[in-house]
Amino acid sequence: MEVRHVVMLALGGVIGSGLFISSGYTITQAGPLGAVLAYVIGAAVAWMVMACMGELAVQYPQAGGFHIYAYKAISPAAGFATAWLYWLCWVAALGSELTASGLLMQRWFPQVDVWVWSLIFAAALFGINALSVRGFGEAEFWFALIKVAAVVALIVIGAAAIMGVSTDSAPLLSNFHTPDGYFPTGAGGVLITILAVFYAFSGTELIAIAAGEVKDPQRAIPAALRTTLVRLLVFFVGAIGVIAALIPWDELQHISGDESVENSPFVIVFEQVGIPYAADIMAAVIIVALLSAGNSGLYACSRLLYSMSTVGQLPEIFGRTTARGVPLFAISLSILAGLAALVSSVLSPGAVYLALVSVAGFAVVAVWIVIVIAQMRNRSQYLARGGRLEDLAFRTPAYPVLPLVALAACVISLVAVAFDPSQVAALYFGIPFVGLCYLVHWLIQRRTHRTDRLDS
Repeated sequence: MEVRHVVMLALGGVIGSGLFISSGYTITQAGPLGAVLAYVIGAAVAWMVMACMGELAVQYPQAGGFHIYAYKAISPAAGFATAWLYWLCWVAALGSELTASGLLMQRWFPQVDVWVWSLIFAAALFGINALSVRGFGEAEFWFALIKVAAVVALIVIGAAAIMGVSTDSAPLLSNFHTPDGYFPTGAGGVLITILAVFYAFSGTELIAIAAGEVKDPQRAIPAALRTTLVRLLVFFVGAIGVIAALIPWDELQHISGDESVENSPFVIVFEQVGIPYAADIMAAVIIVALLSAGNSGLYACSRLLYSMSTVGQLPEIFGRTTARGVPLFAISLSILAGLAALVSSVLSPGAVYLALVSVAGFAVVAVWIVIVIAQMRNRSQYLARGGRLEDLAFRTPAYPVLPLVALAACVISLVAVAFDPSQVAALYFGIPFVGLCYLVHWLIQRRTHRTDRLDS
């Protein structure tokens, strides 16, 4: 893959249905100005984490990414737990994205069952990933480009509407001041929104997952990191700012609980400026967004399994590739797991699927913490071995202040989750899952050592 493929891969993993449908709810949590502030802070933390990841990705450009960083710099058990956390994160996402895509297709084909569309889309994603690495990258490039075009259209058209160019009046920034002030929900609302923003920016880690399959990683990875984070900041803050300026806060409160396409803030803005068939256009864009995220997720899942096999934490069959370098068995198992998550969301939404989604939510910040700790430990180990900073092709800036600030922000966000009833399940299921991973790894190692002794 080339730089443009990696950039769009990261954008594809981040820009999803949450921005297109749930962005109004984000604004109601913190108020218009608070939501914009939360995205700016969240983007800053994401940049810090990705700056740490960049040093590792350039030094160890291997398919599988931060699983290897944790394995090398922290411990094999940490790498094992990190890989399964992130794998489960994308498996849960894959199941929900296939389901949501099928539900949206019923808008035009109500006579076709949701599961039929889910299977069709699953087969399409499997085919794209099984074809070739470059074929996957090319498909994701165009998937992500459609989403980016929709966001850019909102920002440009919305900015014109804010200035009164395409509407009868010019609201400017008057909607930012609500009847309860600029921060109607107080500091607590802004904090909760920041937690949601961290999850919103998850997906940029896919750059590290793809590092081993990129041309000239020492040049491509830093370029992809810089480009991706700048674009995400512009897209997210720009979109949230436009929505907050054009749709009054009390109106967003009224519709924020409705996840239908018609009540998407994007649709409301496009309808305000007179774009015909706005709801149908956005439904099609959201389906592309879901398939794009699923495409990226399936890629991440397969490369994590492949990476674990290279260090002996999974059987060799997961590391076998086709003539085009595709780990077909890892892809097959991952798509089946995504379909299993889809089934569990229907048959057991209150138990199995709740646990799955909770672990996935916990995984995002946990993986960020692992990336930062791995970078700090790897830098210390590198220097202890006699390495020189000047020889590193990419260095995390402002070391060690930047990693420590990023680490503190991530830890605080996990602590804050305990005080949010809607997110506390992430800790209830996430922490025991990590403990289970460490236990399983210990049992595997113990059994391996015992077998080695018997063989000798």
